[in-house]
Amino acid sequence: MHEINLLIPGPTPLPPTVLQAMNRPMTNHRGPLFGRIMAETLAGLHDVFITRNDIIPLVCSGTGGLEASIVNFLSAGDRVLSVNNGHFCERYAEIAERYGARVDRVSAEWGRHVPPAAIADRLGADVKREYRAVLVTQSETSTGVHNDVATVRAVLGDHPALLMVDAISSLGAIPLRTDDWRVDVVITGSQKALMSPPGMAFLSVSDRAWAAAERSTTPRYYFDLRRGRTEVHAPIPSTPFTSAITVGYAVHEALRLIREEGLEHVFGRHRRMARMVRAGVRGMGLEMVVEEAHAVLTHARERYGVLFGRGIGRLQPTVVRIGHLGYTQPEMLLSGLEVLGGTLRDLGHPVSAEAGLAAARRELHHVHDDDLTADVARRRGVR
Repeated sequence: MHEINLLIPGPTPLPPTVLQAMNRPMTNHRGPLFGRIMAETLAGLHDVFITRNDIIPLVCSGTGGLEASIVNFLSAGDRVLSVNNGHFCERYAEIAERYGARVDRVSAEWGRHVPPAAIADRLGADVKREYRAVLVTQSETSTGVHNDVATVRAVLGDHPALLMVDAISSLGAIPLRTDDWRVDVVITGSQKALMSPPGMAFLSVSDRAWAAAERSTTPRYYFDLRRGRTEVHAPIPSTPFTSAITVGYAVHEALRLIREEGLEHVFGRHRRMARMVRAGVRGMGLEMVVEEAHAVLTHARERYGVLFGRGIGRLQPTVVRIGHLGYTQPEMLLSGLEVLGGTLRDLGHPVSAEAGLAAARRELHHVHDDDLTADVARRRGVR
């Protein structure tokens, strides 16, 4: 089987040492060896979440983490406000509705930001303070929009609603300062910017959220985060039920790599990758949408061995998504842009692939030079 250039929004490519870590022998998930790995993993996650709150690991996908946040902190009949401008925002809202929450959506067209004033208007109209939670998806990967959590927090002000953030595709890629922004619940998954395979979710939980968990009347068993809280504070930390040991090995090693690189540098690297891809696509003369997206994806995969992401929901027929999270390297993205241009040409949609690649390389070197200058200034104590 030939090597595939994986450029989807997730799962993402894995660093070689993460792959090696997964080859460790099986062990007792409640024994001292895995307990040490879990303790070090939790410490690393505290750094990435930028929080002192409890972090609870779950053996599930990121969507399982979203469901866990609903069943632990809300009850049937609770009013919830969803900041909603894409497929994954809507998924979070739908999970809440399945458990009986009354969800109000403050919405924008897919691909657009929800105006902060619109959020403020909804919260201001809640004179009885009935909203129990505000749901936000920080990185809406169906469209590429970054929803500004800090702004939502500022708009929320002293409203008692919990701020609950889906950071499945954003944690470790863009800043989420959990404690500084007073975010009550943050959910992420192992398979995105954490550079690990799918199989685990992690939730940070504030004291206010734990108080809500005691009031919640929603039934839960496997997803009861109070069990997880007991386990992570045990002398040998673990999960309430069987752990995903190989995924745990991977996350442990990936967090070591993030710590070694430095979190701010990781954020900068993701910014560089994003700017490079945008510059390359614009340089080809593309704006946002290509027709026959399915044909583009199939052709790129079968002829060139490059996997792009398809559109989500109603954008599926018209959108190609290029992932650049985690371990994705510039060379992989440059190759992907070249394949995108070649694929469009093969299918009768001539674009200037060469111009796109040149623009991407210029942006890469421009941003890289800016980051080096900033890094030198930091080292010299210049602000």
